[in-house]
Amino acid sequence: MKRFNFKNLLVIFILFLASISNSFSAGGGGELLKVDWSFKGITGKFDRASLQRGFQVYKEVCASCHSMQYLSYRNLGEPGGPEFSEQEVKAIAASIEIEDGPDEQGEMFTRPGRPADKFKNPYPNVKASIAANGGAYPPDMSVLVKARPGGSNYIYSVLMGYEDPPADITLDDGVYYNKYMIGNKIKMASPLSDDIVEYSDGTQATVDQMAKDVTTFLSWAAEPELEERHRTGVKVIIYLILLTTLVYLSMKKIWSRVDSEV
Repeated sequence: MKRFNFKNLLVIFILFLASISNSFSAGGGGELLKVDWSFKGITGKFDRASLQRGFQVYKEVCASCHSMQYLSYRNLGEPGGPEFSEQEVKAIAASIEIEDGPDEQGEMFTRPGRPADKFKNPYPNVKASIAANGGAYPPDMSVLVKARPGGSNYIYSVLMGYEDPPADITLDDGVYYNKYMIGNKIKMASPLSDDIVEYSDGTQATVDQMAKDVTTFLSWAAEPELEERHRTGVKVIIYLILLTTLVYLSMKKIWSRVDSEV
């Protein structure tokens, strides 16, 4: 009978943990800018202040073109997210005019938003959004981070990657050079400039700060349960460690008896 080898099991377990860590910390390609995001890693958490600032950037800069169809305003107050207060969530929702109806006369009408409402789409349909943006469709931002290779680092890099094109590159009207965009061409002008928003917490609104904040917000929007998933992962790892220890002690005791009988 082959003897139980705890060292091999331990090595396999360590490699398993390393693979989990790498999956959480992996960023985009080698050319992307790399940021030490607070929410990466198995114990990562979102920076609440950054999430709230990021929502402000989305609301004041991005929301005029980009939808977030999978988010409701009430999500802004849930644990693990920006965690606005109940009153703040109601005020944010109420500041948006929502089309509703029909009423008793069969007419559509507008009303102040409610926490249960989905984020308002800036356009009535896809064709309208394309027509308003020079033939380019502004993607929904709900899961944009997960939909792009490189994730958070990719979004941040694109926001920071606008610059004048090299001399040998000619751009059509309405096309801009971005060194991190696939093909280095993008139909969206640089959306950020210093102090384009005035942060309510007094933070200086530099392009770099806004890019990090809105990327953090979009990363949460794509994975609103990330912190809970991390907590569950830590519990699973602790359980596996305890289980491995118990298995080792049990097997050690069994083999000690076998050895004594041989």
